[in-house]
Amino acid sequence: MSNPVDRSRRQFIQRSALTGGVLLTGLPGILRAQQAPALIAADSARPLANQGLKIGDVLSDRAIVWSRADREARMFVEWSLNESFAEATEVPGPHALAVSDFTSRVDLSGLPSDAEIFVRVLYENLDSGKARSDPVVGRFRTAPRKRRDVRFLWSGDTAGQGWGINPDIGGMTTYETMRRTEADFFIHSGDTIYADGPMLDQVPLANGTIWRNAFLDQVPAKRKVAEALDDFRGAHLYNLFDENMRRFHAEVPQVWQWDDHETLNNWSDSKDLSGDPRYTEKRVQTLAARAERAFLEYAPLRWHPQDESERVYRLIPYGGDLDVFVLDMRSYRGPNSFNRQPAPGQDTAFLGRAQLDWLKRNLKASRATWKAIAADMPIGLLVGDGKDAQGRDQFEAVANGDGPVLGREFEFAELFQFIKREGIANVVWFTADVHYTAAHFYDPRRAQFRDFDPFWEFVSGPLNAGTFGPNALDNTFGPQAVFVKAPPAGQANLPPSAGMQFFGQVDIDHRSKEMTVSLKDMSGATLFSQRLEARPGRGRGGWEDD
Repeated sequence: MSNPVDRSRRQFIQRSALTGGVLLTGLPGILRAQQAPALIAADSARPLANQGLKIGDVLSDRAIVWSRADREARMFVEWSLNESFAEATEVPGPHALAVSDFTSRVDLSGLPSDAEIFVRVLYENLDSGKARSDPVVGRFRTAPRKRRDVRFLWSGDTAGQGWGINPDIGGMTTYETMRRTEADFFIHSGDTIYADGPMLDQVPLANGTIWRNAFLDQVPAKRKVAEALDDFRGAHLYNLFDENMRRFHAEVPQVWQWDDHETLNNWSDSKDLSGDPRYTEKRVQTLAARAERAFLEYAPLRWHPQDESERVYRLIPYGGDLDVFVLDMRSYRGPNSFNRQPAPGQDTAFLGRAQLDWLKRNLKASRATWKAIAADMPIGLLVGDGKDAQGRDQFEAVANGDGPVLGREFEFAELFQFIKREGIANVVWFTADVHYTAAHFYDPRRAQFRDFDPFWEFVSGPLNAGTFGPNALDNTFGPQAVFVKAPPAGQANLPPSAGMQFFGQVDIDHRSKEMTVSLKDMSGATLFSQRLEARPGRGRGGWEDD
């Protein structure tokens, strides 16, 4: 991946690292000179964009550019093929108003494929003076139309279990480590916030030191569980006070999905808050509606059309060798239960019929070499959710214990069987959720249900949250734990300062078609690496030479 575009990116990274990666004042003088019209206004009249910008859902010809103003203002986005913004194209954006918590986005279109794009966002005051903010800047590379080497990252779980932005360890440093990989994009596998995780100013640690959570005075919503819409917004806003995250957002395009903690732990239709004194709002679906609104306001994703405007699952094609299928394992599930129903039905839904059919249809239609399924929960790990009224174990995820296909497993048996019968090759699963890192190989020879082709599932996280695990495996689909990195037995909720924060890196070589998956820690050290050879598939699956 060594070419002039990458050298340009490294130079941009070196410069932006000096300023936090978002403010124009760290870039060359030619950029600063173009601010002159804004500088004549009083500082108090000029909006601020202190949360930087995010770039998301990048395609070969378009990209979402997101930002947030500190007041009512009009968004403008400029993009250029060079860092000096010569011959820049300005795109008027929407108004950033209180109704959207002053967030706004533009879906840039007409971009050249596989090109380095420089962007900057300005906000214009709505008074007659039209004073403009200092720009916030970023850069990204559009997806290719043809094959080239591709690198992407994934992980999940940000600011969980009361572990926030600790200045004593440099903040959320895993984001800085990931930024330095120069990846094409990053998949946030869910739990982008912890709406149910209040923070304290200080937390005593087992080693006698103190963990400090900064910025709680600026975002007091993080001192309690989120209930009102502004509480959920505050949880998203809090994370953006971390300069590592802001630099990362400005340079690495995002692909976001959501899971439970954007609302509250393990939520489904069966969640009962009547005994939880932290909540005055007991209606879980009301909380979920507010949570989804805040998530959609802050996530740099391309909104779905009006037929289902709040839909999160989607397809991100990335050149000839990669299609990313982003799933939503939260919105369409039935209630969490003992999960051992002997036949499929409404209570066993996990993806839901519409999403499952969409996934099958698009997997079959894909001509990409690799089909990466971004899942917000693992398939074969047991994730409990207390007891039901009969004293039976309830389950939060797909797995329900060893044995034949039951409960939520019916959807996945149908999917795996479909993939095999259609000859769809090179399907790999990427997920987070369980707060440790692992590599699972699903082998029909070891399974109770055997009508599927073997496949890999890779787990990584957290990004800045407590470390737990490992979880037990369910033998229904024959998973084997090839690699696991988790806390020692008897230890749980280790703080990020313990060093057990994880992310994954995927490299696709366009010549050999090989995919290499690496599991890494917060320092960037590789803990485990697996090379996967692409195999041709029948029909439209698999790959074809250019």
